[in-house]
Formats: sequence, C-alpha cells, structure tokens
Amino acid sequence: MGRIFETRKHKMFARFARMSKAFNRVRKDIEIAVKAGGPDAKANSKLRIAIQNAKSVNMPKDKVEAAIKRASSKDITGYLEVTYEGYGPHGVGIMVDCATDNINRTVSNVRHLFRKYEGSMGAAGSISFLFERKGLFKIGKDKIDDLENFELELIDHGLDELSHDEEFIYIYTNFHDYGSMQKALEEKEIEILSTELQYIPTTSKELNEEQLKEINELIEALEEDDDVQSVYSTLI
Repeated sequence: MGRIFETRKHKMFARFARMSKAFNRVRKDIEIAVKAGGPDAKANSKLRIAIQNAKSVNMPKDKVEAAIKRASSKDITGYLEVTYEGYGPHGVGIMVDCATDNINRTVSNVRHLFRKYEGSMGAAGSISFLFERKGLFKIGKDKIDDLENFELELIDHGLDELSHDEEFIYIYTNFHDYGSMQKALEEKEIEILSTELQYIPTTSKELNEEQLKEINELIEALEEDDDVQSVYSTLI
C-alpha cells in the first residue's frame, strides 16, 4: 500500500468530516447496525463503531439516540447495503458503496452519474478485482506510550500496516481480521476515533491536471448522492 495509500486515506477522513451529508451517512450506519445486531451497543460491536463514527463528525447525541430508536421500530424495514462498480473517464476504476431503501432509485441514479461524466457502470466483479477489502482504524497517538511495542502486539490480531502522523495512528487490517482488531483495541481500552471498511486499489492510474478535474467531478457527484456512503477509485 505504501505512502500513496496513507495519503489517500488521510484525505478521505478529512473529506468525510467536511461532507454536508456526514450525519446522514452515520445515521444510516447506526440504523443498519441496529437492524443487524440490536440496539444494545454493549452487545453489538457494529453499533459501537457506528456510534463512535458519529462522534467523530460531531453528530449530536439526541440524533444518535433517534437513529437507534427509529431502527428499533418494526415498522422500519431498514437499508440494503449494495456496491456498484464502474469505470470513470480515462479508465479509472470506481467502487461505490451505497445504503438504500429503494434499490431501483439508487441504481438508476448511479448509472446516470457514470454516464453524465463520461464513465460507464459495469457488472458485479468487473472492477472489484482491482481492489482489496481492508479495514482502517484511527486512534489518538497520545494514547500509546510505546509505539513499537504496540505495533508488535497488534500483529497477533491481524495488523497489516501501521502508520502515524503527529496526532493520530492509522491501523490497517485485512477484511477477515477487522473484527479481531476491533476486539483487541476495545480490550486494551483504546478509544477508536473512527473506522471503516474500504476498497484499496492494488493498481492505480496517474492523470494530468485536466484529467484529474474530470474524474473528480464524477467522484464528487457520486458522493453527493443521498444513497451513496463511500466512493473508492484507482486514482492516485
């Protein structure tokens, strides 16, 4: 993955915090978690993470509680999680994670945006082979006294890579080790500031300034769609 991956992920967290739909995104994550494992955060690890991610974007406590209550209602069917694949302009591979209560609306909107910005939506599996599924945990650097020893301890729990800046530590895991790493951090009583499962490209494309502008227009348009949770690409 290397430095390019780290830079991309740090930018992703910053962008996520700025997005106007951040509350909507984490609200859906909370509701999906409740539907999957119940409203008790102590017994539902997915809900604990969703609540922590809500805190990371300063979502008010009353909104978190409202989302849990709404998802607990038997009258609410919940959201379907679905991922779409496609190519943007200049052959950039794109993965689009969605959470929707109307699959027909979502697929229509995503397909329209690909076409509008000179891309094309592909079938399942047509793009995903260009990515690996990874988990990323973000914690405060000030919580760890001995970073080298901490890194060694996490290897037994599925650590794939660890990096840090002046404020934060970024812990990467393979998809199948995500739950093990979450459990390990919680048992060590280390606060997880935010976390997410992501599609990390195994290959990448380097574009010029004009080409970058074109592909970023598509990515930004996808991110603004209400049903879209995350967008990943092979763009450097």
